[in-house]
Amino acid sequence: MSKQIVALFAVLLLMLGTLAGCGATPEPTQAPAEPTSAPEPTAAPAEPTTAPEPAGAQNLILATTTSTQDSGLLDYLLPFFEEEYGVTVEVIAVGTGQALELGEAGDADALLVHARAREDAFMDAGHGVRREDVMYNDFVIVGPPSDPAGIQGMKKATRAFEEVAKAEAPFVSRGDDSGTHSKEKAIWAEAGIEPAGDWYISAGQGMGAVLTMADEQQAYTLSDRATYLARTLEGTDLVILAEGDPILFNPYGVMAVNPDKSSEIKIDLANQFIDWLISVPTQEKIGQFGVDQFGAPLFVPDSDPWRQAHPAG
Repeated sequence: MSKQIVALFAVLLLMLGTLAGCGATPEPTQAPAEPTSAPEPTAAPAEPTTAPEPAGAQNLILATTTSTQDSGLLDYLLPFFEEEYGVTVEVIAVGTGQALELGEAGDADALLVHARAREDAFMDAGHGVRREDVMYNDFVIVGPPSDPAGIQGMKKATRAFEEVAKAEAPFVSRGDDSGTHSKEKAIWAEAGIEPAGDWYISAGQGMGAVLTMADEQQAYTLSDRATYLARTLEGTDLVILAEGDPILFNPYGVMAVNPDKSSEIKIDLANQFIDWLISVPTQEKIGQFGVDQFGAPLFVPDSDPWRQAHPAG
């Protein structure tokens, strides 16, 4: 009897153990450690080195002459356009010949130059799709006050050049295929002279640099009036000795480069710039430039919209 009771008791213990195993989840012997703090990133993401360009920001490449740059006109004028249209204008100031080459190669969006015959040839060759008159001034023959060639007061540019060549007085030429250089060569050709010799110095430089050279060497040179007058504010001994000949007329034109030259050419922006440049409000600004310093504008407005708003007579 006692053996049966022991066996029954063993069976009951076994059943109770099984039920306990199928019941509540056993408690862990030790609570899992709480994280001491949220995990920190090992390093902050790198900040961009430069601020990103605002969406829609645009850049216009303007190839132009050194005279528009050296006279101070572009420094005065372009901020109005940039502020109004949110556009940055990148200026490449070179001689007219180089500016035309940049346009032909598709390396500029618009050109502002002053050599009408070459501008017409550029358009006729299909390098440009639009040309507009902008403004004009004139060329002057400047030299040292001592005037060794005796040209002061001459109204005929060819005669002044003849006297300079006869005296073999130092003459500094732009020598850079610019609009000014083209005009100088035209005057020599009309005078029937091929300038050569130690007295004739081909600088290959812009207008400002040539005026500095002529001042240092007490030489003659041909300059657009605007750049010469701007240079007088910095100090120069050079004086205007000959002026007023119709051959010295100096018109400026703006052109949009043919977009077929390059997929990078921004023709819409170029046309927007041209429309702004020839508009009456901008032409009025051109007509005001230089008045405070010299009592007269350095450039005369001459766009078609300006002429329509101010008919002659």
